Amino acid sequence: MKAAVMTQLKAPLEIKEVPDPKPGPTDAVVRVEACGICRSDWHFWQGDWSWLGLQPPLPRIMGHEFGGVVEAVGDQVRSFRPGDRVTVPFHLACGRCQYCYSGRSNLCGMGMLGFSIDGGYGRLALVPNADVNLIRLPEGVDFLTAAALGCRYMTAYHAVADRARVRPGEWVAVFGVGGVGLSAVQIAAALGGRVIAVDISDEKLQRARQEGAVAVVNASQGNPFMQVRQLTEGGADVGIDALGSLSTAQASILSIRKGGRHVQVGLTSQQEQGMIPIPADAMVVQEIDFLTSLGCPATSYPGLLSLVASGKLDPRRLVGQTIPVEGVNDVLNAMTEFGTVGFNIIDRW
Repeated sequence: MKAAVMTQLKAPLEIKEVPDPKPGPTDAVVRVEACGICRSDWHFWQGDWSWLGLQPPLPRIMGHEFGGVVEAVGDQVRSFRPGDRVTVPFHLACGRCQYCYSGRSNLCGMGMLGFSIDGGYGRLALVPNADVNLIRLPEGVDFLTAAALGCRYMTAYHAVADRARVRPGEWVAVFGVGGVGLSAVQIAAALGGRVIAVDISDEKLQRARQEGAVAVVNASQGNPFMQVRQLTEGGADVGIDALGSLSTAQASILSIRKGGRHVQVGLTSQQEQGMIPIPADAMVVQEIDFLTSLGCPATSYPGLLSLVASGKLDPRRLVGQTIPVEGVNDVLNAMTEFGTVGFNIIDRW
């Protein structure tokens, strides 16, 4: 099969033929029809999270946002057959631990597609423990949509709907309007939130308006958290750091009103290594909750997919462009300069 293979950090991925994966007894092989290029891929490619112990073994086929068709299954797979249309959460689960049993499969820690095992930048992808890790796609959800909701969108859904529990009429300030942030804008607006998008790119802020933001703030022009507090007459109910940096995390926390919630979604880079000063005293005095959010557990997928199938949510609208697999290096290089808008998705091999 043809695949884009990372052979060394920060070097161009190699487009080449590699052996087709073969399923073990509990595995499935999926023919990938569409796969997103995520900023998490860029972080892995840069080696940004090596300080966390997240150093991809090389060579590696990245890609963890994909939809496709089951090509083959092992003889112990019971719930899926060749021809089934599926997607896969990027965080793999065992289905037997306390986290899986309690509906928090996103915390299982079995591994990650495109990192601990090869992923969707290849035409075929092996999915271990298929009965647990495959998600069947409803008829109203096509492969491009499945790739668009694969990581950034489902991550934003869990953060907005499950962790922040955004309610109609609440003010929601989203800091960083990249893939996760733009998804959070659309989802929070669809749930009835009054969304303020914060970024330094006017192009991204204009896109956020199209996805439901009632106001935007250019963080390069003045104090962003004070602008949010003025727009909301006292502060947002929910602040979301969708980028992961000192400036976005602090601005989100400082923009929140008493009793509000901050949700940390973005992971930091090599520069911060997760160590961000926060205004702890102000948070205590105002009873501001600091929440974190990782991926999206399998138990949340029925709600997410039903909203997508009904048209209430539309991840496909966030797709900026589709490309052949040969274009993956151009996208990764553009991400270095924060030059991408919307989702970039591989749909041709």
